[in-house]
Amino acid sequence: MALPDYQTLMLPILKRLKADGEVAAPALRDQLAEEFSLSNDEVEQLLPSGKQTALANRVGWALTYLRQAKVIESPKRGHYQVTNRGSEILLGNPEKVTTQYLMRYPEFVAFREGNNPSENPADTKGAPEASITLTPDEQIRQGYGRLKDSLAAELLEKILGASPSFFEHLVVDLLLAMGYGGSKEDAASIVGKSGDGGIDGIIKEDRLGLDCIYVQAKRYADKPVGRPDVQGFAGALQGKRARKGIFITTSKFTADAKGYVESLPTTIVLIDGVQLAQLMIEHGVGVGETGVFKILKLDEDYFIEE
Repeated sequence: MALPDYQTLMLPILKRLKADGEVAAPALRDQLAEEFSLSNDEVEQLLPSGKQTALANRVGWALTYLRQAKVIESPKRGHYQVTNRGSEILLGNPEKVTTQYLMRYPEFVAFREGNNPSENPADTKGAPEASITLTPDEQIRQGYGRLKDSLAAELLEKILGASPSFFEHLVVDLLLAMGYGGSKEDAASIVGKSGDGGIDGIIKEDRLGLDCIYVQAKRYADKPVGRPDVQGFAGALQGKRARKGIFITTSKFTADAKGYVESLPTTIVLIDGVQLAQLMIEHGVGVGETGVFKILKLDEDYFIEE
């Protein structure tokens, strides 16, 4: 089954702690993974940061909210047990425990209002399901993803509205930012020679010029790049006795073009418009920072008294 959201985990956590007494967080995660029949891939699924599993993150937030509502407590670092309030909840045999359910407790209300003064219990009634089930940091990452997608669309719009010469410089800057081409002067002298709105040239694979990569680009708005264009590029590589090539387009590649590349002995990397914009964002080409937000977590080790 799909990885349960943090609110779905709340009631099973309460039941586990009631049945087993004091339980360590890692053991609790293992028990929940077994209860929800999660696969190894689901258990090991990482957050985009790569520093924590999604399961650990969701269990962690469920525990945080339950603690703030005084439904569970932590007698020692990383261990949890049910309080009298938590036992009372279970006696009522609720179908589910959610953040909305926990708003009946003044401690949790104070916690929620302290974190988000504009939020009250009624605010969540008409909220989309995703905004309720995602943990706070998952919501931040989802919002960041939407901003990134919007930025990528803006970048492509700007590229298509710019001149062929500007596009040539953009490709040079991107390849340099990715570590190719040696110096800007070296790259600029060998990329952008076609003059037909696309870019054809050879660029160094590294600063020492140990190998070269043949580059071609097509600045199309809607027209997809098909097999004939890619096949012509492959023929140009053979004529140059080149082993590696990058074909960049602001549009898309047809399935036929992609299939053709996979069958070649020569390495040709296809970069479509979406990937081009994402690479520009990743390597800081044509974009700038408006702000940096750090997601911090409690340092449990700091509070251990010798």
